[in-house]
Amino acid sequence: MPTYVYAIVNEDGSDGDHFEVIQKMSEPALSTHPETGQPVRRVPTLPNLPLNHSDAAEKTKLSNKNLDRMGFTKYEKSGDGFYEKKAGKGPDVISRD
Repeated sequence: MPTYVYAIVNEDGSDGDHFEVIQKMSEPALSTHPETGQPVRRVPTLPNLPLNHSDAAEKTKLSNKNLDRMGFTKYEKSGDGFYEKKAGKGPDVISRD
């Protein structure tokens, strides 16, 4: 279940203390604090997903050594119409000619 962030609405309309509530997505947003009864509003936040999509993880996954180990072949452009093999099996150079 997702964790939602709420802010207590002060008398002047500004945000007060923040708190988190674990709710089902199908449940309506809270309008009052569950313990104090003060008015609250839901604060939009970015989702916190446990994914392995950091820049460092992507660089590691696409490294020449890892691609070679996984059986992929990688070529990089080295000139106009020329590509040099950096990982894997196959010809050392591919050219347009």
